Amino acid sequence: MDLAYGLTKERPFRVVPAWIIAVFCSALIMQLIWHRLQPRPVPVVEALPPAPAEKFLALASFGEQAALSRILMLWLQSFDYQPGISIPFKQLDYPRIIDWLNAILALDPRSQYPLLSAARLYSQVPDNARRRMMLAFVYRKFLEAPDHRWPWLAHAVYVAKYVMGDQDLALKYARAIHTHVTPGVAPYWAEQMELFVLADMGRVESARVLLGGLIASGEIKDKQQLQFLKQRLQEAEKDSHK
Repeated sequence: MDLAYGLTKERPFRVVPAWIIAVFCSALIMQLIWHRLQPRPVPVVEALPPAPAEKFLALASFGEQAALSRILMLWLQSFDYQPGISIPFKQLDYPRIIDWLNAILALDPRSQYPLLSAARLYSQVPDNARRRMMLAFVYRKFLEAPDHRWPWLAHAVYVAKYVMGDQDLALKYARAIHTHVTPGVAPYWAEQMELFVLADMGRVESARVLLGGLIASGEIKDKQQLQFLKQRLQEAEKDSHK
């Protein structure tokens, strides 16, 4: 019994030889110094891969195309946040982003998410060339389903006019809304964006002709809307004479 107790009893720290303690402390210090001298890992920017073919994505969805569309959209939007680094939008490959948006939209054509991202997220980059690419994508997709996708082209009008300062591009998009969207589907402010842009461009006579045509065709039936548009034209005319 006493022998077993003697074998298992812990020895006090003071009996450990000094040279062993010195070796242990030296090894610990050397390890700390070695880790301190190691260069910090440099985050590597991962390139956005090419978008898969639409047929491949459709097969990979196993019949859940809307669900896969949402998953891919979340992945794409988080791509600029990679381990240890946040990538500015202006460094992303915009042609590939558009390819991904196009493929994701093909999975679920009723989804508004890809066009919302193009019009309100990726168009905010401080680079007009990239902005034009995104707005052109929104415009092409709008033409495929104008009654469903007009809100994003309306936002493209805003970006072109107020962010990019491109009045002609804003007019093109505003005119497309008036031309292609079924009357009554979009609110009147969206339907008449062409008139607003013309007035802001100082082309008051063109805006007046357009308003006259709208009145003659019976497209504007609400008296308050008509009064608002006439007032807007009068203000634009006063500004043009200053």
